[in-house]
Amino acid sequence: MAAYFAYLAEMLKAFFRDLGDFFYKGIISPWTDVGENFRNYHSILVQHSGEFRFAGWLFFVIFLLFFIALVGALVFGLFILIRKYVRFVKKELDKDELRRQVERLNYDLYTQSIEKDKILNLKTAYMGFKPADKQAQETLDEINSRFPKLTSVDNAYKGRDTTILPKEDLSLEELCNSFRNFAASKLGLYYTIDIVRQVFSGMATSKLIILEGISGTGKTSLAYALGKFFSFDSSIIPVQPSWKDRSELLGYYNEFTKKFNESEFLKALYVATYRKDLNVIVLDEMNLARIEYYFAEFLSVMEMRDKDSWLIDLIPSTDENDPKHLSEGKLLIPQNIIFFGTANNDDSTFTISDKVYDRAISLFFEDKGRPFEAENQEPLSIPYSQMEQLFAEAQQQFQISEQMSKKFEDLDNFVIRKFKLAFGNRILKQLDAFVPTYIACGGTEAEAFDFIFANKILKKFESLNIAFLKDELNELSNYLDKLFGKGKFPKSQNYIANLLKNN
Repeated sequence: MAAYFAYLAEMLKAFFRDLGDFFYKGIISPWTDVGENFRNYHSILVQHSGEFRFAGWLFFVIFLLFFIALVGALVFGLFILIRKYVRFVKKELDKDELRRQVERLNYDLYTQSIEKDKILNLKTAYMGFKPADKQAQETLDEINSRFPKLTSVDNAYKGRDTTILPKEDLSLEELCNSFRNFAASKLGLYYTIDIVRQVFSGMATSKLIILEGISGTGKTSLAYALGKFFSFDSSIIPVQPSWKDRSELLGYYNEFTKKFNESEFLKALYVATYRKDLNVIVLDEMNLARIEYYFAEFLSVMEMRDKDSWLIDLIPSTDENDPKHLSEGKLLIPQNIIFFGTANNDDSTFTISDKVYDRAISLFFEDKGRPFEAENQEPLSIPYSQMEQLFAEAQQQFQISEQMSKKFEDLDNFVIRKFKLAFGNRILKQLDAFVPTYIACGGTEAEAFDFIFANKILKKFESLNIAFLKDELNELSNYLDKLFGKGKFPKSQNYIANLLKNN
């Protein structure tokens, strides 16, 4: 036994000695030469200081103060970085803890709701009634569903007839004038007829319309007014700067509660599957976050020609209590939806990328509309299918003239030659939808081409080095007048003038 204890004592001594050596060599030993270095610095000073004289000593003192300040700044900066890191870690840990507490509370609320429902069923069964009345049964359905909000929409529209009869003898021009009068007479919102025509032509061209401009020019109000005009309120979704992916927009499945955390955007999307009229969903201040991050799936899906392929994956598995309009965990984007995005152009927002602009119709609001005398106009209630029919009839009746097509082709060749930019097939396809609809709304072919050229082509010039292209821009301005006639492309000419002025 004595031999064992002697071994144990010797082994522990060796272990702690090695542990001490480790810390000495890793932490203390690297600093042992510092003293020699300081003596070396002193030797250098002694060697040269004899010849310093007054100017030399003055510069020595200045350098020494500067050097001490530099070291102090580095130490202070390191301290600030460490403090910020500690605070960041603590903040993230607090967020995680808060998130766990919220999930726990949601789970407790969920279990309490189930217990309450069980007690209700026991009471009703004891009294000889059915397990629950209709309202209680709907509540139970929502509790049992992984999608409570969407299931509540199912219950709200259960057995409800959403059929809307079309309005006879309705034209796109009448529709534009009626909306403009409604916004002015009922809401006190004043828009130029050009803006209204661009909005309706944009709806015929793309499912995403971007309303740009400075704050307070009526961008969100226009989308809000559309909902009021068509007798179904627009869903306004405020975009948050923290949005980085689709889960921020649609929601996500919580493995802890076994529920899908549905967003208001997803609910608005699902409501549209039950309705027959136009449904407007507004992404308010959409460029507070990067659109191509959180809205990427929609940008890709809506490019598909087959409308039956406009499917959004929500959950990989299926459940018998899932909402009625989900198929294998997927939701089909209904055609009666139009997405509006408002965008402020300031330092607090992100630049909208070409990928987004190419797929959308962008309108720029420069100032508030001026009041005018408007006829009293009541809201309309028409099926979205009638709007689609009006768009299709316009594209049949007002096809782009051969003369304008030829001129636009010449303009395309000029832009390629001078600026190395091409229109692209997507823009040409949008022209075929936008121009005829704009004419049917009461505008002219030249105005429609002017709008597309300014908002689709000239907008791309902002990525070029305009300072070296001033001569080419002046040539383009003259070529527009020569090709289409002086004053026929005012939006494009103003855009070119602003490019030259700002650069």
